[in-house]
Amino acid sequence: MPWYNGDFPPSYKNLPEELRKKAVEIANALLKNGIEEGSAIAIGLKRARDFLKSRK
Repeated sequence: MPWYNGDFPPSYKNLPEELRKKAVEIANALLKNGIEEGSAIAIGLKRARDFLKSRK
């Protein structure tokens, strides 16, 4: 199930807003490509962290 409008996986609840938004964006893209929801959540968070770290 894609996440929109402030709706996000419970595991993203306590993340900083910028990280959470990027992780949701990535997880939604993974879901569209057929990745299973649990994997999309984990991969989305990892890739979001990597993305934000590389910007600094």
